[in-house]
Amino acid sequence: MEDIIVPVFVCGLLFVGMPWVILHYVTKWKQAPKITNEDEKLLDELHFLARRLEDRVATVERIIAADHPGWRPGQSIAEPNPEFDPSRRN
Repeated sequence: MEDIIVPVFVCGLLFVGMPWVILHYVTKWKQAPKITNEDEKLLDELHFLARRLEDRVATVERIIAADHPGWRPGQSIAEPNPEFDPSRRN
């Protein structure tokens, strides 16, 4: 009895189950919303804005570096905390 059930089950999975799953997800993929021209324009505008903001940050960093020679990007220009002890770090 098991000699018949296992091959039938395997064939059913191979010839019915697998194509069903594959075709199901192909159909879902084709029905997925596409990017519209309006969305593409918005992405272009956001990219342009991000580039402008990046340029502005670079300019501000150059100005700060000129005013404070020891300053590095990512470092605060505020006075260091006297209670901070670097040896107590994890």
